[in-house]
This record gives sequence, C-alpha cells and structure tokens, in this order.
Amino acid sequence: MLVGARLTGAWCFRHRRPHCAKAKLTFSSSSESKVLHSIDDEYDGDFLPWLERKAGVEILSVLSIGKSVYGRSLFASEKLRTGDCILKVPYAAQLTPDNLHPKIKSLLDDEISNVAKLAIVILFEQKMGKDSEWAPYISRLPQLEEMHNTIFWSKDELDLICPSSLFEETVTKKDQIESEFLALECFPEVFDHIKLKDFMHAYALVESRAWRSTKGESLIPFADFLNHDGLSEAVVLHDEDKQLSEVIADRDYAPKEEVWITYGKFSNSTLLLDFGFSLPYNSHDEVQIQIKVPDHDPLLEVKLEVLQSHCLPRARDVNGFKSSNDSFTIKEVRSARGRGKGLPQSLRAFARVLCCTSPQELCDLATEAAQNDGRLARRPFRNSCQEILAHQILLSHIIQLTKEYSASIELLEPVTSPSICKRLAFRKQMARDLLIGELRILKSASAWLENYCATLA
Repeated sequence: MLVGARLTGAWCFRHRRPHCAKAKLTFSSSSESKVLHSIDDEYDGDFLPWLERKAGVEILSVLSIGKSVYGRSLFASEKLRTGDCILKVPYAAQLTPDNLHPKIKSLLDDEISNVAKLAIVILFEQKMGKDSEWAPYISRLPQLEEMHNTIFWSKDELDLICPSSLFEETVTKKDQIESEFLALECFPEVFDHIKLKDFMHAYALVESRAWRSTKGESLIPFADFLNHDGLSEAVVLHDEDKQLSEVIADRDYAPKEEVWITYGKFSNSTLLLDFGFSLPYNSHDEVQIQIKVPDHDPLLEVKLEVLQSHCLPRARDVNGFKSSNDSFTIKEVRSARGRGKGLPQSLRAFARVLCCTSPQELCDLATEAAQNDGRLARRPFRNSCQEILAHQILLSHIIQLTKEYSASIELLEPVTSPSICKRLAFRKQMARDLLIGELRILKSASAWLENYCATLA
C-alpha cells in the first residue's frame, strides 16, 4: 500500500531557493546498478557509507549531487523515464518520534505534537554531537542563520508583508511554538538545556522537511533534500508492505538534467511560513481577506445573530489556523466573464447580509435559506440594484486592499541595492513575490466584480 503526504508541503534546502532538486537514490541488494556518486565534495566521505549502513542495504542511484543556480541540487546521471523509481529509503534509515529515548518519551503526554517530539529528537541528537548515530545526517541539516521561514524574520522584515494575512499567521505560529516549548519546561531535569530559539529552529526543520505517513512524521535522509517545482507531480510515497519510502519520476529526464519534486499545491504564503522560500509566480496563490459588519451599523446585532445562526462550521487552513466567520479565501479568478469562476459564494452571501437595511430583509433571507438548503443569502437578490450594492461593497473593500498592497510593494527598494545585506535582500525578494502574487489575486477579483456589476446594470 502506497501513501504519501507532506506535513504542510515540502522543501529541499528550503531556506535556499524558490525551487530545487535533490538526490535520487535507490536502495538495492543488487550489485549490478550504479553506485551513487557525488560531484559535491561535502557529500563524499562519511555520509553515503553511513546511510548505507543505516539502510542495511547497498545504496544505488541514478542521480548525482551537484550545484545549480539554486544551490546544491540533484541531476540525472542517466536518461530517466516517466515511472522510473528515483529514490527508495527504508524506514530503518528514517528519523521519527519513535527515536525518542524511552525516558523522555514517558514524560511527554498527548498535548505535545509529533512535530515537537521529532524536534526534540533533533535537539538531543545535536547535543550528542559526533557520538550520535545520526550525526552524518544531523550535521548537514540547515543552520538557523540559513533558514528564511517568516517565524525567523525580524519585526522590520515582517512589516514588509503587513498587508498579507501571512503577517498574523506568522505571529500565531510563533505563539504556538512557544506554547509547546513552555509545556516542555515542565520537565527541567530533561529539557533545561533547550532554549526557545533552538527549539524553534528544530521545529521549523521538522515542519519544512518531514513527511507524514502511517508511522507519523518522518525525516528521510536524501528525500528531504529534494527540491520543489510547482509544476511537478512527483511526491514521496510510503510502501507499508515493503517498509520504505520512494519517489517515482513524473516525467522523462535527460542526463545531467535537474530532477524535481513537488511539496504540494501551496501558496507563497504557506511556502514562506513553513519552508522559507517563495516562487516568482505561484499559480496556487490565494488571499485571506477580513470583512465584518461595521460597528456603526444600526442592524449590527441582528445581522450578527442571523450570520451566527446560518454560518458554516469554521474551517482550518493548511497550517491549522481557524478561519473566523468574517475571513474568506480568494483565489485567482481566471476569467472576468467565466461562469462559476467568481468569488466564493460565502463571501458574496456575507456581502448581501451587509447591505440589508431592515430587519424584514434579514428575515426574508433567513426564510429563504430555511426553505432551500439552509445556506444564507446564496442566491442573488431579485432587486438588481440591491445585488449590485452588495457586490460594490466587496469591490470597494478589495480596491482598498489593492492600494495597500501596491503601497507596500513600492516601499520595497530594489533587491540589487548595494545598501542592503544579502539576507535582507533575499527576504525582500520573497516579500515581493508574496505581495505581487496576492495583488494579482485581488486585481482578478476586482475585474470579476466590476464585470458582474456592469452586467447587472
């Protein structure tokens, strides 16, 4: 049985570049295949022999480790065809929460997440240094200063993305990690040497590199070095029968061509939060917008009661954050005239409630919902002027957001400016990728709303 899922996505040296590729390994007992060779000296020496000993089988591969414009990457050593297995890693060579020392494991209750438990494994293996049986792998994980997840950004750097919901999501994620860290402080005899910044570093390593299987979160040497391409369909799969993880090529590769994998269909917001990189153009970008009933609305209490009575259950985004009743996700509207390609119906329904001017109108919406599928204000108003007004409310809100995004983008000085350091330049470029992508979504929504109102008029 093959299963596979990233925690929230995947990464290569995810702190390093927009997308990259990594090693392609095959574990086999046959001596006829080509032994993995590396054109990167850092990976010669103890790493591959160690991994082979861990796996208990000979490590074979059709990939070479090299460097591209994105940093260390993996390239096809020979011609590869769609469907070829490019990597196999036995479970025995993977790091999981099961690697926790029994004494430590007995202290941790269910309130400690598997991500935190695996982070603790990393911290304790790091503490052991060269005495750790995982040292060749642990020593090659990205250092704190190499990571660019937004939880590591300074306040000034976070201010660069202030218009985006990623700003608040980053604050929430940092609070979440700190909360788990504080829970660990209840065991000072074991965790007194762990500092918050170290725990946050290890936590981010797990979130950005681990894959989820039926065994839980797993760090897979070499597999977690695979780089992301948003167009790739290759993922890490887990074969429970054979007790191994593998990757299958999703297309043909010529010799010396870089090999890619996908971490999932994630927006730049998710990629920045969890993996520390962005894509110049991301077709999966989306925008979280907040819109609420104004405090000065004379029907405030009535509208809130109606909305509460008919709202859908609160959803969770890919990072586990709850979305409030006035938070909506907008994706790119591909066509201003396309049927069924407009804004979320829940957002348009919210706008129809906003523009109601009497208790009777709200009562009529509630009655209509009860007579149909229970969803409030999902049908256009019979009065076209009122329907236009509802959508003009949305249009006005989105236009204001586009102005805020445009202003923030203008404040980002060119990343080639000699006055900024390399790290800040890199993070400013990621901020630009994020804001420009979300601005594209907002503009597409504006175009759709303008066309809808014009059609009704």
